[in-house]
Amino acid sequence: MYALITLLSTAALVAVDQALKYWATVSLAPVGTHPLIPGVVGLRYVLNDGAAFSMLGGKQGFLIAFTGIALAALAAYLFIKRPARRLEHISWIFVLSGGIGNLIDRVLNQVVVDYIDLQFMDFAVFNFADILVCVGIGLLLLDIILEECKRPRSEKKEQDRGAL
Repeated sequence: MYALITLLSTAALVAVDQALKYWATVSLAPVGTHPLIPGVVGLRYVLNDGAAFSMLGGKQGFLIAFTGIALAALAAYLFIKRPARRLEHISWIFVLSGGIGNLIDRVLNQVVVDYIDLQFMDFAVFNFADILVCVGIGLLLLDIILEECKRPRSEKKEQDRGAL
């Protein structure tokens, strides 16, 4: 059941990402930009040949290889280790789904379609897959903090002594 939930959740999130990118390409590319909340957030069609904030632009071979290896390792972790905590499981599904969504773009088109433009600040244009990765990492940090808060004080002191 765990594997089925993981596969279906990942597939659904990747499908949503790819559908949104298809919509952006078909509907937004011809007009370039479209305001949603003027001065706050808009839609702007951008093709990104790099990673976050266009870093490593033009290095598609490296980005594809690195991302592919990282996602394979993450998938192996999810299916072999099977995180016991639900929040950790969800976190990694988000990261895996976002990574796969952007990897599909890189492999098929050599660029990633971005379309969410925060106009109230100077920030990179991004997409749903990027949101999945960031929310996944945020949830993972929350999971770590919550687990640390649950541990008994005596266990924390023992671990602290062992680290010295």
